[in-house]
Amino acid sequence: MAKNVTTSEFDAAIKEGVVLVDFYADWCGPCKMLSPVLDELAADLGDKASVIKVNVDTESELAQKYQVSSIPAIKLFKNGELVQETMGFQPKAKLEEMINNAL
Repeated sequence: MAKNVTTSEFDAAIKEGVVLVDFYADWCGPCKMLSPVLDELAADLGDKASVIKVNVDTESELAQKYQVSSIPAIKLFKNGELVQETMGFQPKAKLEEMINNAL
């Protein structure tokens, strides 16, 4: 299952390995559609990569830092560095491809 993280946990969460970050809000329709896809992806990945979620309403500093202007915003980090990003609902296959390219 994708784990929700706060601003204080974020840097440690993306520091090592490949981490897919979903910037979302509870009121966002496409975000709600993406949530089960991310949970399934997290389960499939096991220890290969992580999937985390950041609520832009409660963690606005992070949203500003990573220039999130539209949600859902998906950002892929490898060892703390942003390597790829996309916006809007994405199918599981597209997200898997992003992660596999970074592994």
